[in-house]
Amino acid sequence: MQIAQLVLRDATNITDKLAPLTRLQPDLLLAFGASHLLSAVAAPLAATFPAARRIGCSTAGEISAAGVSDESCVLTAIRFASTQLVQASTRLSGMNDSLAAGRRLATQLPPEGLRAVLVFAQGVSINGSALLLGIGEVLRSELPVAGGLAGDGNAFRETWVLDDGGIRRDGVVALGFYGPALRFAHGSFGGWSPFGPARKVTRSAGNLLHELDGEPALDVYKRYLGVHASGLPASGLLFPFAMLGSDHRETGLIRSILGVDERDGSLTLAGEIDPHGYLKLMHASTDALVGGAEAAAEAVQASIPAQAQGLALLVSCVGRKLVMGGRVEEEVEAVGSVLGPQALLAGFYSYGEIGPLAASGACRLHNQTMTVTWIGEG
Repeated sequence: MQIAQLVLRDATNITDKLAPLTRLQPDLLLAFGASHLLSAVAAPLAATFPAARRIGCSTAGEISAAGVSDESCVLTAIRFASTQLVQASTRLSGMNDSLAAGRRLATQLPPEGLRAVLVFAQGVSINGSALLLGIGEVLRSELPVAGGLAGDGNAFRETWVLDDGGIRRDGVVALGFYGPALRFAHGSFGGWSPFGPARKVTRSAGNLLHELDGEPALDVYKRYLGVHASGLPASGLLFPFAMLGSDHRETGLIRSILGVDERDGSLTLAGEIDPHGYLKLMHASTDALVGGAEAAAEAVQASIPAQAQGLALLVSCVGRKLVMGGRVEEEVEAVGSVLGPQALLAGFYSYGEIGPLAASGACRLHNQTMTVTWIGEG
């Protein structure tokens, strides 16, 4: 397995700038970037690497071996020794199509020999939990699935997904990995702390939260946010929800707010919640979030051979980036310090992170979490 990386800062002479990657003759190109650069690079990538699978998405910040950047496009080329790749794509007609979209993706991936899947999806008008449920209904539940939802800075207006056909606002793409040589490991951790009382979910539908303790959810949420309420929905990234079961125990999942409806007092969350469960507000410090990123990397390190060479795909939440501000580099540095120089880092800040839930092994949508996925051969 060979890996090369390029960070584009502008849209000039893109084809010429791709030259260092052509020598690798890659099987896979991962592209994570600001919307205008992702759009600019799509056609040159197709022309220069017609035989390679090309996947990626727009971001709320890019991650490369050089650290964290904005308004850039990180291109990572991979040539596998023996792993085969199959791409699946579909279009999402709306949030209510999320479950069916997951099923459509999964049915395009032949099950024989399938070892792992990467998924990238538009990040605004989507129910990420339902998408993954649809994938899981078709594929075996223990199959590792990782990836994330596309970002749009902190604007939450328009996101893009790249596949072999180009870029689309309504796109969802999956990449299946085949072959016994593949090494695919995953770790995820948040670092957020719950505060305040647990609030009973008294009315919800999928990822729409209507009531907490019998009150409009937006009213309850605004009371807690205080002065931050005027900045919704973006300020909601600073105060996500911890999901608790009906027994008040934490499930290990966090939910971010994607939108608010002032008319009916509801909140749109990035994924589904337990309609019979409880929610608690959360907050975090930079040190706690960096510690969470380190813990995610340590989980990966424990699952791979010592000194293994490979790609470390980092998908972290835009909410973490907003909390850490100028110290955001520290969580990426923490991952790199744990995994060492033999790991090439690539990834992005997202509107939702995809990966197995440690407690069950089943794939879930995470929010406000650093997820680290190791891709290698050996």
